Amino acid sequence: MDNAEGNITTEIQDRILLMGINRPAKLNGFTPHMMDQLVDAYTLLDNDDDLWVGVLFAHGDHFTAGLDLPKFSERMKNNERGRGEGKTDPTALGRRCKKPVISAVKGITFTLGIELMLAGDIVIAADNCRFSQLEPLRGIHATGGATIRFVERGGWGNAMYHLLTSDEFDSEEAYRIGLVQEIVPAGTETDRAVEIAEIICEGAPLAVQATKASSLIYAMEGEAASIAAFGPKQAELASSEDAAEGIASFIERRKGNFTGK
Repeated sequence: MDNAEGNITTEIQDRILLMGINRPAKLNGFTPHMMDQLVDAYTLLDNDDDLWVGVLFAHGDHFTAGLDLPKFSERMKNNERGRGEGKTDPTALGRRCKKPVISAVKGITFTLGIELMLAGDIVIAADNCRFSQLEPLRGIHATGGATIRFVERGGWGNAMYHLLTSDEFDSEEAYRIGLVQEIVPAGTETDRAVEIAEIICEGAPLAVQATKASSLIYAMEGEAASIAAFGPKQAELASSEDAAEGIASFIERRKGNFTGK
């Protein structure tokens, strides 16, 4: 099945889970099988305490051309998202991954590709990226988060410009409007994403997750809710073994040896 339908590869490097989109002969166009495997990979990242950061990348020359629409037609007609109860949603419209996810994008990054990268936390773009949210040209509209996160990251005018025209734009434009955080030479994007993941892994994982959670509370519930959560969460973190290690490493002028406890 994997050869025809594609698959999602997974590889663990220390505390990092690398998740690879793998259907290069079809521009990494997603099949239902691939989406189900990506859900499983994100759920693994979310649930495994030994995994601290995820990196989403692609095999071949392109990130993804988006959904293979004929293969998803029945799911779309029946409004089936195929995530499953208790599963983590890679588009972050259902259960959201509590751990940082860094996306390394390249070449064609259409529709679902944009939605996946914006559902994560940091985007590293190759300098050869081609972005487009072209659903209206296919008689549908984006339902994987683009209509939300394009506005969050790029602002209303920029979002409407690209969402309504379905135009194709490059890495420089994506950087200009805040969709990507770094542009690197093509072929180095995954290595750079892993480098950033390694830097994040130098921090205490519970503190990293709390930082992401705090920002999400602000984005989704507002400033008052985020402020209200500061004290209880800080008290919880201050009682952890990693907080004690953080103080010890500060006194001893060394890097912390954190365990996530």
